[in-house]
Amino acid sequence: MPVPREQIPVIAVVGQTAVGKSSLAMCLASRLGGEIVSADSRQVYRRMDIGTAKPPPEHLAAIRHHLIDVADPGDEYSLATFLHESRKAIQNVNEISRLPIVAGGAGQYVWGLLEGWDPPAVAPDPLLRAQLAERLESEGVVALYRELAQRAPDAAARVDARNPRRVVRALEVALASPGADPPPPRRTPPPYEVAIVGLAMYDQTLRRRIDDRVDAMLAAGWVDEVRGLLDSGYGPELPSMSSLGYREIADYLHGRLSLEEAADAVRRGTRRFARRQRTWFKPTDARIRWFDAETERDEALRYAEEWLNGLRPD
Repeated sequence: MPVPREQIPVIAVVGQTAVGKSSLAMCLASRLGGEIVSADSRQVYRRMDIGTAKPPPEHLAAIRHHLIDVADPGDEYSLATFLHESRKAIQNVNEISRLPIVAGGAGQYVWGLLEGWDPPAVAPDPLLRAQLAERLESEGVVALYRELAQRAPDAAARVDARNPRRVVRALEVALASPGADPPPPRRTPPPYEVAIVGLAMYDQTLRRRIDDRVDAMLAAGWVDEVRGLLDSGYGPELPSMSSLGYREIADYLHGRLSLEEAADAVRRGTRRFARRQRTWFKPTDARIRWFDAETERDEALRYAEEWLNGLRPD
């Protein structure tokens, strides 16, 4: 029988990019009878497989994944959309007596889901958004983020400074309430019983892992993937193309960077992103049970299994 809705068990696998979250989630799903709900803000896009480190087809065939390949690169995909779709996915997985396993490194998505965020209900202003889009084109995302930080520092702290769509939206909300720093999203405790498994890795090891991953992506045909997107009319200005590396590869294809310069920029950007992830997944956060990604995977599996068994009636 499904667990009552107010007690849905959920396991979340979190941590920095490239530490092995997807692999651990696959093991958990296989061992515990689960399905994976992706909390990755870029794997939602079709045709963006290599650069987003999307699970390979054999993994997608072996274990059902939710919220992967659900949007075209030209589509808008917001936090609100993710929250609606992920909550529905968790409910559906539970109703067929399977275990929802949330896996991903998008901090807003993970905590928005697990903490029950209700994003501010500020209706989009088409005229203001068009004006901000023009400013984004002429001034760049850094200038808009600086204005956001001046007008609404708390809101700025919650936004990825290199994500143009989120910076523009946050500034739009701030300008709709002049003189007031928009509050964080309202929170309603969700109907989940949650265990959060964190994977950690030493900085130097993670740095090598990131560099190796970038090299592997390029060897797997990442340049051709980006070329195909550009040829299909998906330009670098799209929110989807703010995914790590896509604009740098586009710059290479447009002759603005050499391939090695683009690769170096991707490596640096990925390392910066990994550092920012620590602000979302802190080693001191008591809600997260941390395990060494290289030496304690078996312990992480055992912890999750024991946690789940403790919820089940004898």
